[in-house]
Amino acid sequence: MDITLLVAIIIAVVLLAAGGFFLVTTRRSVEPGKDETEPEPTGAAAGATAVEDRERDPGTVSTPPAQAPPPVRETVEPAPPELETPPPSAGRMVRLRARLARSQNAFGKGLLNLLSSDSLDEDTWEEIEDTLITADIGVASAAQIVENLRTRVKVLGTRGTEEVRTLLREELLAQITTGADRAVRTGPHDGRPGVVMVVGVNGTGKTTTTGKLARVLVGDGRSVVLGAADTFRAAATEQLETWGSRVGAPVVRKEEGADPASVAFDAVARGVEEGADTVIIDTAGRLHTKTGLMDELGKVKRVVEKKSQVDEVLLVLDATTGQNGLRQARVFGEVVNVTGIALTKLDGTAKGGIIVQVQRELGVPVKLVGLGEGPDDLAPFDPEVFVDAILSTE
Repeated sequence: MDITLLVAIIIAVVLLAAGGFFLVTTRRSVEPGKDETEPEPTGAAAGATAVEDRERDPGTVSTPPAQAPPPVRETVEPAPPELETPPPSAGRMVRLRARLARSQNAFGKGLLNLLSSDSLDEDTWEEIEDTLITADIGVASAAQIVENLRTRVKVLGTRGTEEVRTLLREELLAQITTGADRAVRTGPHDGRPGVVMVVGVNGTGKTTTTGKLARVLVGDGRSVVLGAADTFRAAATEQLETWGSRVGAPVVRKEEGADPASVAFDAVARGVEEGADTVIIDTAGRLHTKTGLMDELGKVKRVVEKKSQVDEVLLVLDATTGQNGLRQARVFGEVVNVTGIALTKLDGTAKGGIIVQVQRELGVPVKLVGLGEGPDDLAPFDPEVFVDAILSTE
C-alpha cells in the first residue's frame, strides 16, 4: 500500500475520534431531556419538578406554602328537653266531662226519651232494656235496672223529665258504685316505693297508659321510675322514654329481647335505691288465649316480689272491645290478681256500660279512664261525673 494513503487513513480516523469525544462532552453539559430555551414549568408541573429535584438532591429541603389553620368547629350539646308540669289528678274527670258527654249522649238521651214517653207499655220497657244491653251494661244489670225503674215509676206515677232523670241517675249509680276502693295504690310505704304493674293485650294502649299515669303522679308531686319490661317491641321502649323525658321520670331498660322479669326487678331496685315514690312497670302485650305468654307474666310478678311487694296490677282494657274485654279481664285476673281496671278510649264509644259489667262479674273496680289522645286525658274514675255526663243534655 502506498505510504501516503496509509497516513491519510490514520489522520482521518484520529479526526473522527476527536469529533465524537467533543459531541459527547457537549451533550453532557446540558440536562438530559431539557433544552436551555424551554420555559420554566408552572402549576402541577412545577410541583412534580420540585419533587424530582428533592429526590436527586436530598440535602435540599423546600419550605411548603403557608396554609390557614382549619376552622375550629364548636360542639353544640343538645339542649335537655324542657320538663312539663302536668295538672294534678284532682278534678281531671270533671274537666273532661264535656268530652265524655259527647260520646255517651246518644245512650243517655235515648233512655230519657223512652222513660219520658206518654205510654210506658211492655214494648217500651223492652226497648229500654235493649238500649242498656247495647251499651254493654250486661243482661243481668240491664234487667235489674229496668225492674227497679218499673217499680218506682209505677209507685210514684211520674213522667216529668227531671224526675225521670233523677230516677235513672240513681239506678245507674247503684250499678256502678261498689264498696271497692278506687284509689290507685302508688304511695311509698315501709321504706320502699309503691309498685304498679300495667298489663293487657296488644293494642289497648298499655304503654300510653303507663306514660299518662306517670304524668298524673308527677302532677301530684310524686317521683316516678318507669320500667320498660316490654322487651319484645323496641318501639314500646322508645315510646316510654319519650313519656318519661317529658316529666323527668327515668326509664330502666335493656336490649331488645332481654328477660322482662330482669328489667322489672332492676326498675324496682333503682326505685328503692333512689328513694322514688312510685315504680311503674310496663309489660309486653299478650293475647289472653296464649298460655305461655300468660305464664311469663306471672313470672315477672314473682320476680319483682323478691325485691318488693306489687301494690297494684292495672289491667288496661279498650272500651270499644265490649264483651271481649270482659273475657280478657277474667284470664288476666287468674294469672296476676288484677286489682283495678284502666279503661281506655271511653270517649270513642257509647259502650261505657262495660264499666258496670266488669265490676259486677269480676269484683274489680274501674280506677282510671282514658278520655282522649292528649297527654293529660287519663283521669281517676268518678262514678257521679260519669253518670252525669251520660245524662247530660248539653
